[in-house]
Amino acid sequence: MTDASTLRVRWQDALVAARGGDASPDPLPYADNLLGRWAEPQRRYHTTAHLTQVLDHVDTLAAHAADPDLVRLAVWFHDAVYRPDRSENEERSAALAERALPEAGLPDAATAEVARLVRLTVGHDPADGDTNGEVLCDADLAILASAPKEYAAYAAQVREEYGFVPDDAFRAGRADVLRQLLGLPRLFRTPHGAEVWEPRARQNLTTELELLTG
Repeated sequence: MTDASTLRVRWQDALVAARGGDASPDPLPYADNLLGRWAEPQRRYHTTAHLTQVLDHVDTLAAHAADPDLVRLAVWFHDAVYRPDRSENEERSAALAERALPEAGLPDAATAEVARLVRLTVGHDPADGDTNGEVLCDADLAILASAPKEYAAYAAQVREEYGFVPDDAFRAGRADVLRQLLGLPRLFRTPHGAEVWEPRARQNLTTELELLTG
């Protein structure tokens, strides 16, 4: 579900757990601030629907993570700052986490881990053994392995977010991104991602590249 009340509960549960069960300060004002960011009008793909999907995928992969609640907090922040016409969204999102989470009662070490995870989503290339990073990056990329109709909707939403870019330039840039992804030795690092998502993702990426360049 993508309704705000459900998402507020999911934020509250993750933050309270990450604080060791401490219910104070009130988590919900922070949830509302973040939900407002995720609902900004320039977004088409990077919306609360994407937030919900990534949280769901983290739940699927949670057993692989060293600290799944910190991964969940990183999901909330990873696209909290999003401007399609700017390149430093992840860094600004990580900086937001570094400001907000201590105020929300999260210990310094946990805050640093959340910010580190957010910065990993620039390249989605966690180090071997970085189980938190592997779960976050796999969950964020899981859309690539969706059913063909859902993948086509995702690709269309990305195009809408970059509506200010002329068609020829967008097609060339998007094709470069797809080639880079297909050139990686592996898209997914968790066992579930490698087994279940990798084959479907490569097929979707190949199909989109053929449509862009054919």
